[in-house]
Amino acid sequence: MPSLTFPIIDPIAFSIGPFAIRWYALAYVTGLLGGWFYAKRLAARTELWAPQRQPKPVDVDDLIVWVALGVVLGGRVGYVLFYNLSTYLAQPLEIFAVWRGGMSFHGGLLGAALAIVLFARTRKLNPLTMLDLASTVAPIGLFFGRIANFINGELWGRTAIDFPYAVVFPHAGPLPRHPSQLYEAFGEGLLLFILMAIAVRLFGFRRPGLLGGIFILGYAIARIVCEFFREPDEQLGFLFGASVQALSGGITMGMLLSIPMALLGMGVIIVASRGYTQPRTETA
Repeated sequence: MPSLTFPIIDPIAFSIGPFAIRWYALAYVTGLLGGWFYAKRLAARTELWAPQRQPKPVDVDDLIVWVALGVVLGGRVGYVLFYNLSTYLAQPLEIFAVWRGGMSFHGGLLGAALAIVLFARTRKLNPLTMLDLASTVAPIGLFFGRIANFINGELWGRTAIDFPYAVVFPHAGPLPRHPSQLYEAFGEGLLLFILMAIAVRLFGFRRPGLLGGIFILGYAIARIVCEFFREPDEQLGFLFGASVQALSGGITMGMLLSIPMALLGMGVIIVASRGYTQPRTETA
């Protein structure tokens, strides 16, 4: 079957003197700015929050800085621990070479969640409702991040000889492969954004934790599905041996990390929908 030729795109979007601005960095910036703009609009709608305390515009402005730090630090630490620990133990200074790539979404998620909780406590806001707000806008960053992965020609998919829209990536050998980065942009980005937009319209932020649980479950499902088309990381390969690979199509680290996410998401949805996360009211 014929395959598509990978569009050779320079990973450097533009240069300003000696400084090179890469598409990947622009994806992070665009995702953060898009999330900030959308979060400010949601935070301004009083009907979505009552009776929960509504964040002020300045709270959203400051929160984006905390989230950015949490994503970068958590994403890097997660990649080091989950995906390439032996290499970084042998060369510990490489941990700080973030410009060479290596970020984990699951680590970034934990880092962002911790940053949001700490931020909420400093402003006396409900940490769960702030996590809900972040969950509603997070798919924007996921979408642009996966598009940047495609532009960089990284994190490509598994071989797809009979798939008419397979792509021959420049650093992945001569065989055509699934453009799994675009699948993830669609599933983890666009579809999840639509799901969260519907959920916030239906439930608002009145049930602390509910939107966060929907996001965690939705992302875990999308990631597990997309992992069936994505080539596992070279240093890890498929997990649990050839027998499991033959039966399941291959278990990857991304799948393994997403399973507890799905269970956590379901648990949070149940607890929040039953009202157990509502703040207790003082009685005289």
